[in-house]
Amino acid sequence: MNMHREAGLEEAIRAMGGVSVLARGLGVAQPTVSLWYRIPAERVLSVEALTGLSRTVLRPDLYPAPDEHAAGVDDIDRARSDEYALLAALLLAPPDAAMLTRLSDVTGDAEIPLGQAHAALGRAAGTASANSVRREYYELFIGVGRGELLPYASYYLTGFLNERPLARLRGDMIRLGIERAEGHFDPEDHLGTLCEIMSGFAGNHFIAPDGGQQDFFERHVLPWAGRFFTDLENAKSASFYRSIGTVGRLFIDIETEAFAMETRRSA
Repeated sequence: MNMHREAGLEEAIRAMGGVSVLARGLGVAQPTVSLWYRIPAERVLSVEALTGLSRTVLRPDLYPAPDEHAAGVDDIDRARSDEYALLAALLLAPPDAAMLTRLSDVTGDAEIPLGQAHAALGRAAGTASANSVRREYYELFIGVGRGELLPYASYYLTGFLNERPLARLRGDMIRLGIERAEGHFDPEDHLGTLCEIMSGFAGNHFIAPDGGQQDFFERHVLPWAGRFFTDLENAKSASFYRSIGTVGRLFIDIETEAFAMETRRSA
């Protein structure tokens, strides 16, 4: 046992049944997780989704209990935070069998499109296997050489990786005090990472100046995320992930309209 590991990381390893299982679930190499002394900030929501352990247990320094930190978050923002967290977890790593089981219980309001998409996600999770989804994830986002889709802002906005959109994002992350996760080597403009950041804003775990959340969304998410989710819906390799594309597209549309209404009210 590594005596330098924080309690939250130890709990996650124990819940998953070992370091190698946790690493596999996150889609990273075992040595990466072995070197962690705590769960990196950008991985907390993914580990929460994998293990079922609350983020307040995994990283209490970042996610204190609601009565200590986020008591002012209303139900709408809490739901937004959860939606972004779900998208982040599924984009950053394929779900394991336990997460698919939890997702199979997802239902939604049949009267609204997003509720219908949630119900479709639940049905897709109920008929998928962890192995098939893992293969699908590989074909979609990794592949031999490259996957069918590249979920990075730089690629969608310029046609190349590691371009100006990534530099702008890094500058804004520094300004907002959001650090790159230890052991995380993907460019920060991965849509899963952007969804994690938006979840943190909505849940009041990342503090942004007035208008900062909307500014971040409009600078780094709005210009391309809807197009990516539409592409995911229509990707040849997509089966389970087609439902994620639908949820993501509809949710980004809702966020876009909500922020536009806020702008109109402020005008």
